Amino acid sequence: MNRPARLRTRKTVRNTTVAAASIAAMVVIAACGGSDSGGVSADKKQTLTVWGMGAEGEKLADIAKTYEKSHPNITVKVTPVGWDVAHQKLVSAAAASKLPDIAQMGGSYMGEFSELGVLEPVDTKTFHEKDFFPASWKQGVVDDTAYGVPWYVDTRVVYYRTDLAKKAGITEAPKTWKDMKALATAYQKQAGTRWGLSIQPSGTDTVQSFYPFLYSAGGQIVSDDGKKAVVNSPEAVRALTEYGTYFSKGLAKKSVTPGYDVLKDFDSGSVPMFFSGPWQISSINQTHPNLKGKWGITTVPRDESATSMAGGSSLVISKDSDHKAAATDFVKYLTSAKGQTEFYKASGDLPARTSAWDSGELATDKNLQTFRTQVENSKTSPALAKWSEISSKVDDAIEQVTQGKASAKSALDKAQSEIESLLG
Repeated sequence: MNRPARLRTRKTVRNTTVAAASIAAMVVIAACGGSDSGGVSADKKQTLTVWGMGAEGEKLADIAKTYEKSHPNITVKVTPVGWDVAHQKLVSAAAASKLPDIAQMGGSYMGEFSELGVLEPVDTKTFHEKDFFPASWKQGVVDDTAYGVPWYVDTRVVYYRTDLAKKAGITEAPKTWKDMKALATAYQKQAGTRWGLSIQPSGTDTVQSFYPFLYSAGGQIVSDDGKKAVVNSPEAVRALTEYGTYFSKGLAKKSVTPGYDVLKDFDSGSVPMFFSGPWQISSINQTHPNLKGKWGITTVPRDESATSMAGGSSLVISKDSDHKAAATDFVKYLTSAKGQTEFYKASGDLPARTSAWDSGELATDKNLQTFRTQVENSKTSPALAKWSEISSKVDDAIEQVTQGKASAKSALDKAQSEIESLLG
């Protein structure tokens, strides 16, 4: 994985669904005692509790201070929570009916916590699906009910060394799978790089590296309604076969150490191409200024389509909160065009509200517009309570292929059977 810690903030830290299930009954009973009406009105003096995860949690406190200036009756108490402990902390708080008024939640958690009955459905008279990128809204929807309001959106594009591509005789960005394979090969043979492409070979959430291949081929892990496993479809098999060839041909590393920083190898030229998210733009500019003018980004290469993964986070309100009116107002502020623009400036996270892209840097920067194009052509995973267990079966299948232990078909047939048992 190109940047493991950041990927965890975007979508998934492997959760302990079995442990969560064991306390589900207790949570549901507690939730039934919650107040769905009444509570403190938004104009009364009160304190809102908010949990923000990872780097976003650290930036949110400053945004909250700006909000407090125009809402002197409200104190916003932000608690940053590391993604490595976020799931267990949320589970424990849900079991004790002590969830914060507002919490940041990735798509991989949404199915689980909505099933536990601890999330307040989104007020769709205040928040409108049409205002957000479709994939970002869908991340907060479970069984046709929205539980999360999109806060920021994430996706993956291709970063590549343009100077080394020119040395290898290639002057255009890769547009298709064939183009990308040809560029990776040319990097090695004509430009003398050690590798052609960095994609994750194994480990937790390897599936995130695989999604651009899977979705572009027209494949999925489960059907759109989340009821049927489809991971061994011809499209998925073709995608994993293509993914595996980068390892069998020696174009990608078969093992990557934990905490691997792809930018060091990108700088040296050892790895001239990789998939990653928008934060890498500032990382390259700030920590590798010598690369100025030597790199570029492009949308994921096309197979049947050019579709990448959709990540990011939503904001949820606790069903037990006594401050739902004020919580709704704060979420409205955070997800407004102004709030989204402010948060982008503070964090670099891409706005989920489309109107935030209509002016300023977001509207004019070429690289950011590449991300916007990709966000508009991205797909999210279904919000299922057992999603982490389901996706781990695909992680295992990918590892079998990248390590040369199984064909894509046999590895995905095994994953299909295992996922079917999880779906019941």
